[in-house]
Amino acid sequence: MRSVQVVALDGPSGVAVHEVPDAVAGEGQVLVEVRALGISWPDLLQTRGEYQLKPELPFQLGVDFAGVVRSAPGGSGLTSGQRVACCLPYGGGADLVSIHPESVFPLPDNLSFEQGAAIPMNYLTAEFALVTRGGLGAGDTLLVNGAAGGVGTASIQVGKGLGARVIAVVSTEEKADFARAAGADEAVLVDGFLAAVKELTGGAGVDVVLDVVGEPLMTDSLRALGSLGRLLVVGFTGGEIPQVKVNRLLLNNVDVRGVGWGAYAMVRPGYMQAQWDRLLPMMESGVIDPPLGHVYPLDQVSDALAEMDARRTLGKSVVSF
Repeated sequence: MRSVQVVALDGPSGVAVHEVPDAVAGEGQVLVEVRALGISWPDLLQTRGEYQLKPELPFQLGVDFAGVVRSAPGGSGLTSGQRVACCLPYGGGADLVSIHPESVFPLPDNLSFEQGAAIPMNYLTAEFALVTRGGLGAGDTLLVNGAAGGVGTASIQVGKGLGARVIAVVSTEEKADFARAAGADEAVLVDGFLAAVKELTGGAGVDVVLDVVGEPLMTDSLRALGSLGRLLVVGFTGGEIPQVKVNRLLLNNVDVRGVGWGAYAMVRPGYMQAQWDRLLPMMESGVIDPPLGHVYPLDQVSDALAEMDARRTLGKSVVSF
């Protein structure tokens, strides 16, 4: 079978597709025929050895993927031929993958395999951030930084599914159009976004900020919060980890909350499945409609990672098997 492998910690150039022996189902595990592989930020970090998980070289890349069940253990609720989306810390990038049923989710018929590969990590992260950590509710206003990327567009759509007003912060007019097409009510450019947000909210500020960027947006993101607002720290695609002056929290009665979905969800049996069940109505209604940036053939997986590295990705890039 074909396997997407990191053979050197050189970034995208250290990734190659190799032929390896076919995977077989481990005890109690599901064997999935992979049809599409999502490209995620953790994938890119893993190609440089910069992620929390540091497997020994060479290792099989791949966090998000979608495909068809070839075999499943009894009692798993899964059947041969069923369309599924899946999520792993790494290792999903191959023609065949053995995976625990806990990380395998039914894929509605209205979504393609490519869209299915765009959902698990990003949308489960967004749901955890906005519901469990952010307490976002109907009628609230959500500000999404880095809104044209994978987690950003997922947060827009989950926020809309929860009944919130969503304002997207992006770097270009092209990305603003993309964020609005993904479901954002308004989109503003990052330069001067604080003033724009204050105007859009009548000076009241927003209830929740979801931030995947870090610096240089942190201070103005805090200023954009209204009373009892929550800033959710999801990542640092800007490259620099910001420092927070806690007097800002005290003076304005706001919170900064960390969002570590994997560390929380993967040690709580049943949690990811419950998340998926909460998201299914949004998928079936079309509120969740993952915008795909580009679909690459398998032999161009390095190009997909390089595009993300260059910050040129809109939505979720996917590799087709």
